Amino acid sequence: MCRSQGFPIGTRLLGLGGLVPKQNSSGGKDKLGSISKQGDRYLRGLFTAGALAVIRYAKIYGTGHRPWLTGLLTRRPTKVDAIALANKIARMAWAMMAKG
Repeated sequence: MCRSQGFPIGTRLLGLGGLVPKQNSSGGKDKLGSISKQGDRYLRGLFTAGALAVIRYAKIYGTGHRPWLTGLLTRRPTKVDAIALANKIARMAWAMMAKG
């Protein structure tokens, strides 16, 4: 995963990790299903474990400087938040690989 040339857009990397919803789209209507568990289990586990660590830290020390995470933690269960945060972390990792 050290090169970004194999992933022209970040969604391809997320698809490899199994962090994006299934798509059942036709006729211009986008239908997104649940998060698929297809893909690299190890990579998905690393991103999810990192996200759970961030959430655990945020619950202990506060989330004042993370407004996105604060709003998410008030609306959703912790495990759902962890997958959403893992998705965001993976997109940031792709951006760092692609743009330097």
